[in-house]
Amino acid sequence: MDIRVSVIGAGSWGTTVAALASRNTPTMLWSRREELAQQIDQDHENGDYLAGFQLPAGLRATADLERAVSGADVLVMGVPSHGFRGALEAVKPFLRPWVPVISLSKGLEIGTRLRMSQLVEEVLPGHPVGVLTGPNLAKEILAGHAAASVIAMDDENVARAIQALFKGDLFRVYTNEDIVGSELGGVLKNVIAIAAGMADGLGAGDNTRAAVITRGLAEMTRIGVALGGDPMTFAGLTGMGDLVATCISPQSRNRFVGQCLGEGQKIDEIIATMNMVAEGVKTSKVVMEIADEQGVELPIAAEVRGVCHEGRSATEAYDGLLNRGSTREMDSRSFGR
Repeated sequence: MDIRVSVIGAGSWGTTVAALASRNTPTMLWSRREELAQQIDQDHENGDYLAGFQLPAGLRATADLERAVSGADVLVMGVPSHGFRGALEAVKPFLRPWVPVISLSKGLEIGTRLRMSQLVEEVLPGHPVGVLTGPNLAKEILAGHAAASVIAMDDENVARAIQALFKGDLFRVYTNEDIVGSELGGVLKNVIAIAAGMADGLGAGDNTRAAVITRGLAEMTRIGVALGGDPMTFAGLTGMGDLVATCISPQSRNRFVGQCLGEGQKIDEIIATMNMVAEGVKTSKVVMEIADEQGVELPIAAEVRGVCHEGRSATEAYDGLLNRGSTREMDSRSFGR
């Protein structure tokens, strides 16, 4: 018997995940816009976010939320963090008991500072919850390039069943029981990617980029471990892998924001020109609130917050980082400072 997958959210990554699943099992993609749903369902294209890419003919799409959710055996949430709670509340009346819910979002809820898996547990108690995350640039996957991802769940049996739904000839899916670390890797790398983008916008070289990525990984690991993640997770696909892809790719929205900031543009002007969400902008503020509470030092993230929310320039941010004192790189007491 086929396992029916429904994906909520027809952005670039939600559409790509739905396309992957549709090659293995019946899959329905929900779009809030009727016109886009019809285009995906009938023309097998998503002109809003993935123009020029042909989607599988077997992928179905609808703007009817009840239709999308009521028949799902696995529900995938592909909406940004700021709309995640509202989307969960909307699907709740139509979702059958015990259906696993998988998050694709890489952000934290403003105010509560909850991870998306925690939101699922709060709004939809009793449903197995997991995250699908990793260094996954949507257009490269649709173009047929090899990639790998992670399905993180605390139930290995359920994870393996879901793993099979998304894997493909060139898309490998691993399992990991560390939901906290896997999810936080996807959240935190967006902040570091803004810093890497600022370096690009300022005209810095590859040495600077390498330093930002490496020290950024140290910051991600430090705060991630403080919040309960496994340090080894941050050395894998959901940590280092996702960080590298997001910091170096021209397709990365967060790197793009950073580059524009480095070139002297204002954050409000940059966001106004984008049709997709750069999660790292809001996340930088939330992450620093958590870091301050935990007593964890995150100098790169602090400078990103300063530029995105406190009126600092990218030049001032990098001057602040360069003027910091040096410590032993691997000193456990100052790791990553």
